[in-house]
Amino acid sequence: MTLFAASRVGGRYEHSEFPPTADILKKASQKGADQIWEGRPKWRAEELHRAAHRGHIRLEVTALDVNAAFLAALKVWLPIGRLVHSDGGVHDPRRSGVYLVSPGVWGVVDLPSPLGGRRELGRLWITEPTLRLLLRCARLGLCDEPVIHESWTSGASEGLLEKMRRALVEVRKEAIANSDDVVNEYVKSMYSKFVSTVGESTANRDIRRPDWMHIIRSQAFANLWLKAYKAHTAGLTVVEMSGTDELHVAGDWQQVFPEGRDLTQVKAKSIYTLGE
Repeated sequence: MTLFAASRVGGRYEHSEFPPTADILKKASQKGADQIWEGRPKWRAEELHRAAHRGHIRLEVTALDVNAAFLAALKVWLPIGRLVHSDGGVHDPRRSGVYLVSPGVWGVVDLPSPLGGRRELGRLWITEPTLRLLLRCARLGLCDEPVIHESWTSGASEGLLEKMRRALVEVRKEAIANSDDVVNEYVKSMYSKFVSTVGESTANRDIRRPDWMHIIRSQAFANLWLKAYKAHTAGLTVVEMSGTDELHVAGDWQQVFPEGRDLTQVKAKSIYTLGE
């Protein structure tokens, strides 16, 4: 939080640190959850796995690891001030927050839904990154546009965390170049704890923005989905996708993704044969 405060000196916007919390962002109990769906992926190509199990196909699959997923997700549109309620179905790209939507039917069998592992039908509360991703998928012809019923939003900026993100990226890059695992793990701990405590946490008394927490997490999941879509359009077979950083593909992935430890690169965690 000290680094975040330093990064905001001279910032264009004065963000709210303890705005009133909308009811949908309040936990139902101390150990319970609020009403926001982040779109965490847990998907695999079921038809492909069934065909492999029956011996019809064999695929060499590489499990790819996306580097520093939450650090990359700090580049995200965040609400600046308190969230204001609105009825109606218009998305304003200059604002950010959470939205009650009815999503379109997802009928693409060889790509995961941007809503992640959700099985329930009907309305749900989603965050800005998930909504933007659904709208993008609609423009690509992958699904119908979601219907927005109501929202809690504020004027937004993509730069609130940018200076902090860049500082952490540079220190991480230097640590990797020097094979300094201690500094690298310290950087990872810093951005991970920022994301996990920026919401409702007794470990962080400097800010309470559960909307930021959900939005950052959702951005990490949206970034992973975009990598799956990039693999799919490049001719790779998407086999599985889960968590914030795991993408399994079949095909020459090195022609699609650069290999390495930078934020724009990926690493191969393991290789296995599907259908063996």
